[in-house]
Amino acid sequence: MADNRQTTHATLRTPRARVKGLGASGHGAGHFWVQRLTAAANVPLMLAFVVVVALMANRPYPEALALMSHPLVALILILATISVTLHMRIGMQIVIEDYVHDKALKIVSLLANNFYAVLVAVACLYAILRVSLARLV
Repeated sequence: MADNRQTTHATLRTPRARVKGLGASGHGAGHFWVQRLTAAANVPLMLAFVVVVALMANRPYPEALALMSHPLVALILILATISVTLHMRIGMQIVIEDYVHDKALKIVSLLANNFYAVLVAVACLYAILRVSLARLV
């Protein structure tokens, strides 16, 4: 069998892995960059979330509802929910992939992680939309 690699130095990567350009885990650097992007997005979104919560402190319910009904506030909370749940899901996925060694337990844990992240996101988005659109009904 002829060795038709560009360089002939020894490598542990298979020819398929070299062609696909993926890392050791098989999914490349995509999760790394999404994790960093959501971490960077969470900083201003969480600051805005803290400001919204501080503005609602000691206000009667109708005033808090009016604040939540503002489209900018609802948009900030929706973006924060999506960014935080995505960041949480990817972070837990990395921990599970790195530290859970039993294959069956790893698959179950990854499925549970995905379902939990979607459940949290859907519940939060439902609550935000229900409160922010309450004036329209």
